[in-house]
Amino acid sequence: MEENCLLSLRMVSAFFTFEKGKVIQALRYHFISRKEIKIMIVLVNVFALVSAALYFFKKIQPLPFLLSSVMWFILMITFWYLLPSSVYKRSQTFKERFRVRLDEHRFTLETENGSKSWEWPQFSGWMESPLYFHLYFNSRTFFIFPKEAFEGEEEHAIRKLIASHIPKG
Repeated sequence: MEENCLLSLRMVSAFFTFEKGKVIQALRYHFISRKEIKIMIVLVNVFALVSAALYFFKKIQPLPFLLSSVMWFILMITFWYLLPSSVYKRSQTFKERFRVRLDEHRFTLETENGSKSWEWPQFSGWMESPLYFHLYFNSRTFFIFPKEAFEGEEEHAIRKLIASHIPKG
């Protein structure tokens, strides 16, 4: 059945626009999924927990505990609010209407100003968040497109198609 689903997917096409709240959520997933950010969050959390324990046992002054708490809040505010909002505001991409086409050989993106196609090997990885597919060219350059643009089995077929051509990453 799965092979039939892929074979029947000669080409899938859908129109979509971006919704700000959903894009912000997708950008949060992008930032939080980065390896370097995960490591930094773990280190700040460990520092916060250790400083809280040492402060509780009266081994350190309140300043390191306060510092770790402030660092944690700044980190969360930055990755949860500031970075996604600034990327959204700077990018004109999220204000256009798109048509996306996927087939066995390429991913094509069209706007009223033109189109661009990429062969599957040009992508370095992909990720799936609850609302979007993320296709990565490198660790910092990517494109998202909404799952809701596709109906029923198309979403599943697209997931299979992407997974068969691009490594998960």
